[in-house]
Amino acid sequence: MFGDFKMNVYHPRRHFLLLTLAFTLALFFRCVGATVSAAFSPVPLRQLSSIIGFTLCRSALYTAIVNILRPRGTLTLFLQSTLVIFLVFSLCAQSIHAQDAAQKPSEKPAEKKAEKAAPPEKAENPAQIELLETSYRFEVNGDSRKEVHTRVKINSELGVRQFARLNFDYNRSFQSIEIPLVHITHTSGGTADILPSAITDNPNPAVVDAPAYQDVRVKSVRILGLEPGDMLEYRVITTTTHHPLAPDFWLDHTFDRTGVVSQEIFELDFPSTPETQVHINPKTPVTSTQGTGENRQTYRWRRLLTEENAAAKESSVSEPDIVLTSFWSWEQLAKRLRGLLEPSGDPATDVADKASELAKVTTSNPANASELRAEAFYTFVSQKIRMIDLPLGSTGFRTRKASEILKTGYATAEDKYLLFTALTNSFGIAQAGLISSNADTRASLPRPSVFNQLLMLIRWPSINFWFDLNVEVAPFRVIPSEFRGRTAFVVGPLVSEMWRRVEDALPFQAKQTVLLDASISTEGKLTARVHYAMRGDNELVLRVAFHQSPKEKWKELAQLLSITDGFRGEVTSVNASDPYATREPFTLDYEITMPKFVDWSKKPVRIPALLPQLGLPDPPAKPVAGAATSPIELGTPLEVETRMTLHLPPGTTAQTPTGTSVQRDYATYGSQYSTKGLSISASRHINFLLREIPANRAVDYNAFLRAVQSDEAQDFTLDRPDLDDKKPAPAKPRP
Repeated sequence: MFGDFKMNVYHPRRHFLLLTLAFTLALFFRCVGATVSAAFSPVPLRQLSSIIGFTLCRSALYTAIVNILRPRGTLTLFLQSTLVIFLVFSLCAQSIHAQDAAQKPSEKPAEKKAEKAAPPEKAENPAQIELLETSYRFEVNGDSRKEVHTRVKINSELGVRQFARLNFDYNRSFQSIEIPLVHITHTSGGTADILPSAITDNPNPAVVDAPAYQDVRVKSVRILGLEPGDMLEYRVITTTTHHPLAPDFWLDHTFDRTGVVSQEIFELDFPSTPETQVHINPKTPVTSTQGTGENRQTYRWRRLLTEENAAAKESSVSEPDIVLTSFWSWEQLAKRLRGLLEPSGDPATDVADKASELAKVTTSNPANASELRAEAFYTFVSQKIRMIDLPLGSTGFRTRKASEILKTGYATAEDKYLLFTALTNSFGIAQAGLISSNADTRASLPRPSVFNQLLMLIRWPSINFWFDLNVEVAPFRVIPSEFRGRTAFVVGPLVSEMWRRVEDALPFQAKQTVLLDASISTEGKLTARVHYAMRGDNELVLRVAFHQSPKEKWKELAQLLSITDGFRGEVTSVNASDPYATREPFTLDYEITMPKFVDWSKKPVRIPALLPQLGLPDPPAKPVAGAATSPIELGTPLEVETRMTLHLPPGTTAQTPTGTSVQRDYATYGSQYSTKGLSISASRHINFLLREIPANRAVDYNAFLRAVQSDEAQDFTLDRPDLDDKKPAPAKPRP
């Protein structure tokens, strides 16, 4: 008998469970305004906030130009990670309940059949938006007005918490927000209007310590007295004037498909000019159109919730339902953005001095000088200039002077690009690569809202590669996996190819090593020291997680990691390498104790190898008739090595399983198990060599998968004599 133990799954496409859980805790320590109860809402928060035009935590900028400016990776990952935690504990709870149920007396077959036949009750949303009415009006000079009118039925306490505060993001340098109506109708028949004193206007939480960006703000309305059954109604007007990219304008809009909105009305009024382009999803046709003598066009949609829509999952369509843009070509957009992102004039004295300082690199090989110099510039801008994590375009792509950025020591993605360009201007060309983590944007209508990240492409005489200045602890030339292999929109000087593919490779071999040194006491207590060494995508996420977390919270972070490794014990100490030391693998060590890991009174005692399960992707499902079979994706090539040494108490003997070796051109796997005295050892090694396997090799892959899984299922058998049997029998009482 042994304690519950299931180690983490390591695989290029499946490593996010461990790491997003870790990152969640790190962001929890930083995202002060997050509402935990809202994060567990059955209604997807990102969808809910984009639907009704307010934010529940810090999110994408709310503008009259773009319906959704997608947030950079941080918040998205936070919400996904929080959901993962919720699902993990939900699955744990379901598992426990299933075990309890198995111990109950079995029900009669007729009762079970009747219960199975009963239709499931339809889950009610915490809040139902009965009306969402949105109207846009764009002018020839780029100004715009957006008005949102919403009526929300509050169904539960969770709905009360979701709507306890409405947050509206905007940039006051070219926008203003009015909230003329916030009205509550109570179930008792009474009504209440929210007073102006309940409305606050503060800098976005991301810019509290960055005065240069405090035009990026959040206007909030605190809703008091809301109860289940109440009806909340509000109206919000956003006016945009003199946007930095005016007279151009653009808009993306996607209709709700979650069942949250009962009725959605959308109206679009815009100038009818030769440059203006509109794309409408054929599945969401216009309800009515109207032209005027003022060379304007009005489109109107009215969508009602149907049973089909209510049962549908969130849309997987990459393109919005409605796209409007006045940019007539990508070339025009590139020209406009270049004018805002590039430094003008000669660099100031302090910028030139810093450039000269960073350019002084020492090397015995002159051929490496350019790359070392580029790394020096990268390290300075990435690590020494604090990242202000605003969604791309929050400032309207307006940038500051390089000298000011250098002096303040902080910057947005746009300003980091400008500073790097100013520092390296005399060494070669630096270009911006605007990119989307969601889809290939080349076939879309030209507009800046399709991008959510800004990468750097440097083209010096002897080097030509990409990097990301926005992740402060990313190793040199490491691009987050969601952007590798995608096509970027290149903006900058001497652009020969407007669309360039970001290389789909790491600058070093991806490798993970996990070492575990453990011991079991005579009482069955497990004490273990765990060591991680990571290079690659997992390394990057762990670096960010520990960088984002205060050091006094590292123990809680390691505790969360240990749970994903299957330990139900207590982490007693933790140590991590410097997240900024990016030239070396990121390492993490923690110690953990787990009482009652084994029960020696149970015979025999079987335990698994205390190693991570080296998960592989599932075999492909049988394709639908006529559909093409997709290849089996293995992800970024990755080598994983795991080793364990387990020390046993005196008198214990152990039987070990037989090791396995499997060789393929796409992956190799090997394991070894041994015992020596009171110690047993186990090691497993897998090396993913290719990114994908052709679909016609599914049978061969199935055989490889079964071999690995069969090996991982093997247990160690421990035998320890019962010491009570060796005690002298008690003397019999005299007659």
